[in-house]
Amino acid sequence: MQDKEKGSFSFINEKIKAKPLNKKRLVIRTVFVVAMAVIFGLVSALVFTYFQPKFENMLYPEEKPMVTIPKDDTEATEEPVSESSETEETEQKDTQVESGNAGTETQGTEKSELEIADFQKLQNKLYAVGREANKSIVTVTGVKSDTDWFNNPYESRGQSSGIIVAENGRELLILTERKAITDVQEIYVTFVDDTTVEATMKKYDGNTGIAILSVPLTGIEESTRSAISTAVLGNSLTMAQGTIVIAVGSPLGTNYSVLAGNITSTNNSISTLDSNYTVFTTNIVGSSSGSGALINVDGEVVGLVMQDYSNAEDENTLTAISISELKTIIEMLSNGADIPYIGLELSTVTSEIEREYEIPKGAYIKEVRMDSPAMAAGLQSGDVITEMGGDTIYTVDGYENKLLSLVPGETVEVVIQRQGTEGYTEITCTVEVSVLQ
Repeated sequence: MQDKEKGSFSFINEKIKAKPLNKKRLVIRTVFVVAMAVIFGLVSALVFTYFQPKFENMLYPEEKPMVTIPKDDTEATEEPVSESSETEETEQKDTQVESGNAGTETQGTEKSELEIADFQKLQNKLYAVGREANKSIVTVTGVKSDTDWFNNPYESRGQSSGIIVAENGRELLILTERKAITDVQEIYVTFVDDTTVEATMKKYDGNTGIAILSVPLTGIEESTRSAISTAVLGNSLTMAQGTIVIAVGSPLGTNYSVLAGNITSTNNSISTLDSNYTVFTTNIVGSSSGSGALINVDGEVVGLVMQDYSNAEDENTLTAISISELKTIIEMLSNGADIPYIGLELSTVTSEIEREYEIPKGAYIKEVRMDSPAMAAGLQSGDVITEMGGDTIYTVDGYENKLLSLVPGETVEVVIQRQGTEGYTEITCTVEVSVLQ
C-alpha cells in the first residue's frame, strides 16, 4: 500500500530541466538593445546640441555689442571769458608787444619770403595726411552673376570705396555706397595691404543710399589688422568756404588716390525723403564715378563723397555730404537697426517766411511720396507739421530727430496745419512708420 502510494505521487520527485539557451535569439536581443542605446544617445546629443544655445541665451543672455558714434553740436560753444582772464590776456599781449618792440630796436625786423620749396613741403605734408587716412579706406567689390543674350553665363563687378568706421569686438564695420553692391551675389573687401576678404551686408538706408558692411574679425589676419585703422569721424559743422580738405579713396576712380583742395561752398543742400543734408562742393577735379571721403588737415572724415548728389555743372568736381548729419544713421546701421521712413520732402518754415507768407512755423511738406506711409495717412503737399508724437516741431532737423527715435511698425500721431478758405486748420493724422527698401 505504501509502495502504491509512493508510486502514485512519484511525479513530485521528477526533475524539471531548464529550457535550452537559444544563442541566436540572445545575440539578436543584445544587438537590438545596443542599437536602441546608440540611437537614444544620438538623439539626446542632437537635442542637447540644438537646445543648449537657446537655453543659454534664455538663462544667460549675451550682450549684443553696440557701436556709439558721438554726435556734433549744431552750434559751436564758446566758453565765457571772465574779466580777470581778459585782464591777464591783455597784460600778456602788452608784454609781448613791448618785448617785440624792444627786440625790434636791438635786432631789427627780419622778413622771410616763402619759396617754391616751402609750398612743396606743404603739399608733401597734406599728401602724407591723405596716405595715413587711406589706412581706413577699403575697396568694395560686388560680384553679380548673369547671362547674356545667348544664354552664356558671365560675371559683372562693381566697385566703390568704403570707410572703416567702427569695430565692435566681433566685426569690422565699413561704410560704403549701396549702388555698387545692389543685387550682387558676393561682396569682397580689399584692404590697403591688398588683402581681400568676403563681407556681408549688415544694413542699408534706402533713402541716402549708404550701407554698412560687416567683416568678421576672425577672418582678418593679424598682419592686416596692424596695417589698417578705424577712421575718425570729425565735426563737419565747422566747415567753411576756403577750408582745406583732402580727398581719399578713389576720387579719380583709381584706388587709394589722394587729392587736395578747398571747400568752395557749404550753402548747398539736398532734400531727400524725411531729411535734408548739407552738400559740400570743392575745387577738387575728380571723376563723375568717384567715391571715398573728404578729410580735414587732422585726418578726420568731414564728408562722404557721393557724386550722385552733385549738380550737372559740378559733375567734374567732387561733392560730399556732411558727415556730421549722417552720424546718427551710421550708428543705427552699424547696430543693425532699420531706418524709420514716412515719405516726405520737407523744408523749414523760418521766422522770415512765417512773417512774409503767414505760414505756421514748422516743417513744410513740399512733396508726399507715392504709396508711402505719409500718403496712406492723408498727409498732403502744403501741410505744415507742427507736432509729432507729442513733441513740437519747429524745423526739419527736429522732425528728423523725432522720426529717428521711432521704430518701424510703430504708429505716431502727426499734427499738421492745413490751409483752407478761412486760414489754417489743425488736423491730426496717425502714421505707421515703415522702412524704405
